[in-house]
Amino acid sequence: MALLITNQGHSLRLASFLMLILAFCSSKAFCSRQLYGDNEITVVRHEEWMAQHGRTYNDAQEKEMRHNIFKNNVEFVKAFNKNKKGKKYTLSVNKFADKTNEEIRPMRNGYKRKQRSGLMSDSLIASPFRYGNVSNVPSSVDWRLSGAVTAVKNQGYECGCCWAFASVATIEGLNKLKTRNLIPLSEQELVDCDTSSYNHGCNGGNSKVAYDYMINRNRSLATEDNYPYQAKDGGICKTASAAPAAGAITITGYENVPANNEDALLKAVANQPVSVAVDIDAEEFKYYSGGVYTGPCGTNLSHEVTAVGYGTSNDGTKYWLLKNSWGKDWGEGGYMRLQRDVPAKEGLCGIAMEATYPTA
Repeated sequence: MALLITNQGHSLRLASFLMLILAFCSSKAFCSRQLYGDNEITVVRHEEWMAQHGRTYNDAQEKEMRHNIFKNNVEFVKAFNKNKKGKKYTLSVNKFADKTNEEIRPMRNGYKRKQRSGLMSDSLIASPFRYGNVSNVPSSVDWRLSGAVTAVKNQGYECGCCWAFASVATIEGLNKLKTRNLIPLSEQELVDCDTSSYNHGCNGGNSKVAYDYMINRNRSLATEDNYPYQAKDGGICKTASAAPAAGAITITGYENVPANNEDALLKAVANQPVSVAVDIDAEEFKYYSGGVYTGPCGTNLSHEVTAVGYGTSNDGTKYWLLKNSWGKDWGEGGYMRLQRDVPAKEGLCGIAMEATYPTA
């Protein structure tokens, strides 16, 4: 929009008027388009996003590189929300918007499937499924309402230890159900001290092997306060100075939910929080902000989360309630609702393939 101003007084008044419009329209895309070109809109939005997330860059070159990544991700989110084509969820330009997939690969690929072998210890062989004969379950469950879920935690971009967060969340929940104590426990203890051939700290692992670590040590985990999360491999196990949490259970085993059976998973989640593995390769998962996620996804299990409930949305869509470990500023306050009761036996995103829970 070109303006020719010849009168200095008019020019000053117009400048003031435009500043008022900019202040009023700073968060409104429609207003922005009247004042800026497409690239300028993204520049302004990137600056606002940087301020919101406290992001700074080393130099102008890095800022330009991050801006280009940001611009592409903004376009992806905009295109999805504009053409949802029956999708029951929305996306947002969240804290991942200036990151490449490679940079956050550890965060998205921390689950390692464990293959059974003849060398497996007895404690790694799960007990039979105790909820198989359960006949009646509630129509909805939310373990948060029972006080069995601690606050959402954040594993960070560079540490692929979702397995530690998922297993700790199930133990925290079981501890509440057994002792009435909700005690935040230490993921970092597992990252530092569970050095089996399957779990590799920030390089991925599996909750079943994390349970085995606790079973073999015959003690509870340390509290989160005594052994705080560092978002990196510590290298040294500090359990000598971090005592087991007072009032926390020592688990005695774990059980696998029968694979590829959402009904069995429903019975388990109706009784306690359950660790589940899911395929999160799709870009849509990264920018999920609310609603019932209905895909896309496959069955390439790459991330472990905790099923802390289930229910039915207002439009009748059944869902699983999942606690993630990406902080409260992702999804629905750190949670996702994932479509439940789908035709595929594996469940959406493979949720029914590798589910497990601790016992005490």
